[in-house]
Amino acid sequence: MSLLSKVDWQKLAASYRYRHRYNRFKESSKSYQYYNLGIPTFPDDLSLRKYQHLAVANWLENKGRGTLKMATGSGQTIIALAIATELYQQIGLQVLLIVCPYRHLVNQWSRECQKFNLKPVVAMTRVDNWQGELSNQLYNLSSNPQSFLTIIATNSTLIGEGFQSQLKYFPAKTLIVGDEAHNLGSSRIESSLPRNIGLRLALSATPERQYDELGTEALFDYFGSIIQPEFTLADAIKQGALAHYLYYPVFVKLTASEALSYAKLTQRIGWSLNKNPSFQDNDNLTSLLTRRSRLIATAANKLDCLQEIMASRLHTSYTLFYCGDGSLADDTRQIDAVTHLLGNKLGYRVNTYTTDTPLAERERLRRQFESGELQGLVAIRCLDEGIDIPAIKTAIILASSSNPRQFIQRRGRILRPHPDKNRATLFDTIVIPPSLDRETWEIEKNLLRKELQRFLTFAELADNAEEAIAQLLSLQKRYEL
Repeated sequence: MSLLSKVDWQKLAASYRYRHRYNRFKESSKSYQYYNLGIPTFPDDLSLRKYQHLAVANWLENKGRGTLKMATGSGQTIIALAIATELYQQIGLQVLLIVCPYRHLVNQWSRECQKFNLKPVVAMTRVDNWQGELSNQLYNLSSNPQSFLTIIATNSTLIGEGFQSQLKYFPAKTLIVGDEAHNLGSSRIESSLPRNIGLRLALSATPERQYDELGTEALFDYFGSIIQPEFTLADAIKQGALAHYLYYPVFVKLTASEALSYAKLTQRIGWSLNKNPSFQDNDNLTSLLTRRSRLIATAANKLDCLQEIMASRLHTSYTLFYCGDGSLADDTRQIDAVTHLLGNKLGYRVNTYTTDTPLAERERLRRQFESGELQGLVAIRCLDEGIDIPAIKTAIILASSSNPRQFIQRRGRILRPHPDKNRATLFDTIVIPPSLDRETWEIEKNLLRKELQRFLTFAELADNAEEAIAQLLSLQKRYEL
């Protein structure tokens, strides 16, 4: 008989709801600490919001499985650690295994775990740095049932032979938490998820995988379906879990040479779509769309727009600049051109923050940014998922993908609450299509319609929604969308 079939989940959920109602769950947590480092204990200075308590109770009622679909910045990490604490108290949970896609998220989880009195084993570098400690602690669990083990691993560590060889020694009372869980839906990673672990929790603002229904289905099959409440960005702003924001679309024109390349690529995209309309099985279409996307992302006039935006903002701090991974016409990478403009020409104190930035350097940059020593960070995609820098007040998006997940993650990143932030500000550069022949324009309208939806999604929840939407509707009318 499995652990899940032995546990009366309805009673666990009812007990949790009762103790929450009378604010007794913290006192119960303290009694289990014994002042031993490593035992999950609810922090004295932390209070869960109503929707977070509801998520814990509903996950318990769902028999220890489920996916939390909540806006970025709404506190999914805290919910996961509250669940682990509750399971330790109620059923004697022995192991908490946290899996996340990036190394900087491992460090971030480690900091949050320490607030809950946990002492995690970090598994993300060479096997000989962590495997021995993990083996010893797994062995010690059998002789000391009151002890507790926390492991935080990257996705790449999880699928490695060294970690996979250890999974068979994990006890039945283990909870696996998949952070940014949409990344776990690929066939390579999903097949490596431990089937012997029955307690499962997935966290993601966007668990559905774009153009990958099978991967999405596999993810829900493993972790469980979406648990109520789904907590949208509108919910988070309304309840004060995220900050209010202003949204300013910034229209950008292509240069003559860029417009010519744009028209040719759009025409070829149309030919490719006519031959094979499937996005998943059309490599030629994917290649053309990627080239066109990079052309839009690195449009030369975006630098002029950036300089105009920053002219009146050189006294500000806590600004993120999102760049594309492409290059300008002179082969200068956009991120380098932006950094040069901001730092050398305008005297704005910035540094780059990319996947090539070493982990220790990223942590140093984060501290400098939060202290105001650095006024801004210039990134490509590295700040999209999971990184928690609540001090961010402004973001200027010079490049975005068409994947809804990216702009949902970015918006949530900017809106995390902070004592010194009354409201965030978001500037979003939008490339205006050039004049095209009639046939090519019909293709362009379909592509542009999808892009416009992203901008409207940003605009509709902004404090200046009426003004922002009016600008976008004028674009819609102009191009007959």
